[in-house]
Amino acid sequence: MSTALFEDEITLALIKAMKEGKIMEFQDILDELQPYDMAIQYRHLPDKHRNKFLLYLTIRQLTELMQELSKNEQIDILHKLGLEKSSQVLDRMDNDDLALLLADLEPERIEELLSQINQDDSQFVKSTMTYPPETAGRLMNNRYVWIPRHYTIREAVDKIKLFADLAEYLNYLYVVDEDKKLVGVVSYKDLILGNLDDKIEEVMYNRVVKADVLTDQEDAAQLISRYDFVTLPIVEKDDKLVGVITVDDIIDVVMQEANEDIEKLSASGKSIDFNTPALVAAYRRLPWLILLLFIGLFSGGIISRFEETLQTVVALTFFMPMIAGMTGNTGTQSLSVVVRGLASQKLNTKQTINLIFRELWVGIIIGAICSVLILLIAYVWQGNFVLGIVVGGSLLMTLIIGTLAGTIIPLVLYRFKIDPAVASGPLITTINDILSLLIYFGMATLFISQLL
Repeated sequence: MSTALFEDEITLALIKAMKEGKIMEFQDILDELQPYDMAIQYRHLPDKHRNKFLLYLTIRQLTELMQELSKNEQIDILHKLGLEKSSQVLDRMDNDDLALLLADLEPERIEELLSQINQDDSQFVKSTMTYPPETAGRLMNNRYVWIPRHYTIREAVDKIKLFADLAEYLNYLYVVDEDKKLVGVVSYKDLILGNLDDKIEEVMYNRVVKADVLTDQEDAAQLISRYDFVTLPIVEKDDKLVGVITVDDIIDVVMQEANEDIEKLSASGKSIDFNTPALVAAYRRLPWLILLLFIGLFSGGIISRFEETLQTVVALTFFMPMIAGMTGNTGTQSLSVVVRGLASQKLNTKQTINLIFRELWVGIIIGAICSVLILLIAYVWQGNFVLGIVVGGSLLMTLIIGTLAGTIIPLVLYRFKIDPAVASGPLITTINDILSLLIYFGMATLFISQLL
């Protein structure tokens, strides 16, 4: 059975239970669903059934549902729930999700919503919103367990039991001194294997991998990926522990950054998804495409300038799309390799030079193989070895240039601290088209007497 068909059956079962007022049957269905699936069901429901759906949910289920929905959907639900229920839901939400919900809202609305939750969480959310967007400070939450360094394992276990419902993950406990400075970390496994009377400072790890509140969220994501953490402690000045970032939030960051890079690589501008209206999607794509349109006019100018060469040797026309297309393809491939690499590591001067030379050799190898193949094809087809030399030689040079362009342009942008993903595929393809046609027709004109 397909997933869509299965989801439709669940939707019909939920509607039936709500119409008949069978709350227990409704809850039995929801007990089999993950929060993500619950959000899918909410979106599938007709508007007339959504209010009753929300009414039948527990506070825990409402909180889980909220954290799977978009900001606009969350705000809409808060309006529907009323003051009492919405305050309970906001109180249970992870503080990082709550900060994301409140971002970009009017200050009055933020104060209104924060006044509905407990004071400690309200103050924490307000503090996270003071950090710049896309930093670790904006992404962190306060759902973690910390313990003083003088605790015994027995006292640490007792504290875990006390705060188990509040913490998102219990894999690690963070050890602090009297000033709440982060001095160590101890895993849940260490507690289980240790003696109950052992001191925490005797079993903790003193070297703690951490991030500052102003660390870019991509760098924080790399730390979690590098060390296979499920949580990463976040500190401010003097190593004072202020929060943690969890792996589920990092997955969201990775998805967000990947989508942004794909949008830039494709020159599609701001986010465009399946629900974006046609006019909005067209408006967001137009700026890049108009720029490329005018750059592309140079290609037409080059062709018209070599019109006499084309008329003399008509066979040259057959190989034009192949020359331009192959150059653009190799440039885009190199661009993708470089952008993906820069997203996972920082390059020094030596690594940059090595990368450029490696891509140069890649271009030479690919160009040599492809040029020999096309030389043989041109010779067999036209019986003209010089034509094969022109086409094959042009392809060799353009593939080398295309590979280098796709490598060097994003590296130059990276050196100037500009996001290299803005060196979009269409831009490099257009530039390579112009260069490839200049080389192709230049060589053809040079050998025109032998081509006749």
